[in-house]
Amino acid sequence: MTDKEVIFKYFPELSNQQKEQFEKLMPLYTEWNAKINVVSRKDIEELYIRHVLHSLGITKVQSFKPNAQILDIGTGGGFPGIPLAILFPESEFLLVDSIGKKIKVVNEVAKDLGLTNVRGVHSRAEDISGQFDFIVSRAVTRMKGFYAWTKGKLKKESNHELQNGILYLKGGDLTEELRESKLRYRIYELPDYFSEEFFDTKKVVHVPRQ
Repeated sequence: MTDKEVIFKYFPELSNQQKEQFEKLMPLYTEWNAKINVVSRKDIEELYIRHVLHSLGITKVQSFKPNAQILDIGTGGGFPGIPLAILFPESEFLLVDSIGKKIKVVNEVAKDLGLTNVRGVHSRAEDISGQFDFIVSRAVTRMKGFYAWTKGKLKKESNHELQNGILYLKGGDLTEELRESKLRYRIYELPDYFSEEFFDTKKVVHVPRQ
């Protein structure tokens, strides 16, 4: 099961509008990928598992409340931010990447999907101002360096089940990397939520505001 049905299997409560938005992701990214390589050629055929469902793994750890403010650092073509924004239309998402052409794709995809809760910005993470409930990302660098980019960007007061912090999608053995970071963290194993082989070593790492 590699098409949109895999999303509907794990998220059966989607509205018709959300289903339509998820369905549009494949044609939109296929079209953009022909112009700008935002998803690897190998991965585009498995967009729904390798990018969309992977992004939504964050929601198995923490759902976002209305008015929550989420920063996606190193979003590339919009992952995990775009799928999360579809699922949480009442939360606000700021998607940031240092490569301008990828942010162009983010903003055009959001526009085509009718997502009014997404804003894409061409910027380095360090230069973003403001504070957020959560910062999300997909393995853009080692945790120690990534955490340094987020300094001062997390709100002090938490309104969710988890403490405000980073929700980081990573794979493989993270023992050395997380020890090096000297941060408090908790690991959530995505195979506990998704049965597809792709998720065998995939994780969500929650690093609370320290």
